[in-house]
Amino acid sequence: MSTRPFLEVESKFAVEETIDIPDLTSIQHVDHLKETVSHSLSAIYYDTADLRLTRAKITLRRRSGGKDDGWHIKFPSAEGRLEIHAELGEPVDGVYQVPQEIKEQVLSLIRREPLTPIAQVDNERTEYLLADSADHAIAEFCDDKVTAFSFLPGGKQRSWREWEIELSDAQASDIDNQALLRSATALFIGAGAKASHSPSKLLFALGESINNVQPAHASRQLDQSSPAAGVIQALSANRDKLISYDPKVRRDEWDSIHQMRVATRELRSHLQTFEGILVGERIHYLEEELKLLASLLGVARDAEVVEKRFHTLLEQEDSDAIDDNVRRHVREDMSREYRRAHRRVVAVLNSDRYLDMLDALDELVHCPPLAEDSPASSAEESPGDSSENSEEVGDHQEDTLTAEETLLLHLDKAYRKLRRRHELVTATRNDHSIPLKEREVHLHDMRKAAKRLRYSAEAVGAATGLKTKKLSQACKRMQSLLGDFQDAVTAREILLKKAHRARKKGEDTFGYGLLYQRERYNGLEALKDYDKVAEDIRQAHQKLSRNTKKKRKKQTRKGGKK
Repeated sequence: MSTRPFLEVESKFAVEETIDIPDLTSIQHVDHLKETVSHSLSAIYYDTADLRLTRAKITLRRRSGGKDDGWHIKFPSAEGRLEIHAELGEPVDGVYQVPQEIKEQVLSLIRREPLTPIAQVDNERTEYLLADSADHAIAEFCDDKVTAFSFLPGGKQRSWREWEIELSDAQASDIDNQALLRSATALFIGAGAKASHSPSKLLFALGESINNVQPAHASRQLDQSSPAAGVIQALSANRDKLISYDPKVRRDEWDSIHQMRVATRELRSHLQTFEGILVGERIHYLEEELKLLASLLGVARDAEVVEKRFHTLLEQEDSDAIDDNVRRHVREDMSREYRRAHRRVVAVLNSDRYLDMLDALDELVHCPPLAEDSPASSAEESPGDSSENSEEVGDHQEDTLTAEETLLLHLDKAYRKLRRRHELVTATRNDHSIPLKEREVHLHDMRKAAKRLRYSAEAVGAATGLKTKKLSQACKRMQSLLGDFQDAVTAREILLKKAHRARKKGEDTFGYGLLYQRERYNGLEALKDYDKVAEDIRQAHQKLSRNTKKKRKKQTRKGGKK
C-alpha cells in the first residue's frame, strides 16, 4: 500500500437546483470538453472524539465510487490543499481500518486517540474534463448534488448542490495559470452561483453539531498582562509549529527537517530563558526531551547541508586534482547518510516517547506550572535572586515587578550570557596556542547564545509590544554567519574522516585535503563580519535598555502626579 501526495487547487461554489451549467469553453484557456462522466460517490469522514483533525483543518475520508476509491487525507497549504491517497485495502471483521501510513501523517495530532466516523457524505457527481487546444487536460469541473449526515451529537441530514473546478496536477504547479480559476469564478457567479463559504463538504455536513463537541484541553485562564501569558504565547506558537512540520518531515518535504529543528530549539530555549516564571520537574523533563529530538534532527540536517556544500565544492573545483573515486564518495555518501538519518527521525516520530513529550507540551501550554503557584520554587529559582541580576533588580523581588520588567529581566540574563561568550571568543579567536577545535567550540557556543537571545527577544516583543526587533535581527545575523561557519567546520570534520578511511584502504587522499582547505577558507570568510554584528547586538540591547528606562521614568512621573 502506498501514499500518493499531490497539490489540490480548486474553487467551490454554492448553486441553486434550477441553475443551468454555463458554457464551460468560455473559460480562459479552455478549448473543448474532453470527457463527461457521472459517478455515485460515498465518503465516510473520520476524526478523534474531540475533532482534532477538523479543528486543524485536516480532513480524512474513506471514499467509494468514482475513479479514486480509497483513503484520502487533505492538509491546508498556502497554494491550495495537499492531498494524499492510499488504497482502500480489505476490511477486518467487516470494518475498514485507517492505513498506518495515513495515520502516521496525523500522529502528532491524534496521538493514541482512535479515529472513528463523524459524518457521511453521498454525492451524485457529473465530471467535465476541460482541455486546451492541444487536447491537454487542464482542469476538471464537477456538478455535485450532495446529501450528508453528521454523526455528532445533535447532527442532522443536509442536502445541497455545489460546483467545483479543480486544476489538473500540471496546471496546479503553474501559478501563472491561476487566470483559469479567475475566469471560471467570473463565469459561474455570472450564471447565478455564489462563492462557497464552507471550505469543505465535511464542515457543511457537520453544521452546528460541531459546537456540541468540546476540545480535549480546557486552558487555564491567565492574566494577559502577566509575564506567564507572554511565555505561554511563545511556547504555544512553537508547539504548533513543531506539530505542523511533523507530517512534512515524514514526507521529506524540502526544509522541513530544519524548520522542525528550529521549533524544537526555540521551545527549549524559551523553557531555559524563562525558568523562574515556569517551574517544576516537567520543565526539566521537556528540556531534556527537546534536546534529544533536536540532536536527532541535527544529524539529518547536517547531512542535508553538507551534501549540498560538497556538490558546490566539486562544482567550484575545476582542476584535475580530485580523482574520480574521491568525487564519487563526496557526491554520493552524504545522500545515503541523509536517507539513513531521515529513517531514524521517522522512527522516533512514531515512538511512544515522542508522543509522551507532545502530551507533556500540551499540558504545559494548557495548565502551565507557574512560580506564583509555588512560592518556594519561585524563591529558589527566580533570576532576580542571583548576584548576576542584583544590580539590575536592586532591592526588588521579581514578584513586585510588572510583566514587562520581569520578561526584560530574563532577556537581560540571556544578553549577559552572550556577552560572556563573546568576550571568550575575542580573547581566544586569534590565539594559536589554543587548539583550533577549542577555539571553534567557543564560536559554536556564541552561536547558541545568539540564538537564545534572539528567541527571547522575539518572545518578549510579541508579549509586551516592546521594540525588540533590532535586537532580534542583529542576533539573527550573528546566528546566520556563525551557522555558515559551523557548516564549514562540520564539512571539514566529515572530509577528515573520509580521508582517514581512504588512507587505511590505500586510496589517494589528496582531493579530500584540497576540499578541506577550501572549507577552512569558507569558514574564515563567514567570520569577517563577526565584530561588526557583535557591536550591532550590543548597541541594540543598549538602546532597548535605554528606551525601557525612559518609559519607566515616564510612568513613574505619571503615577506621582496621580
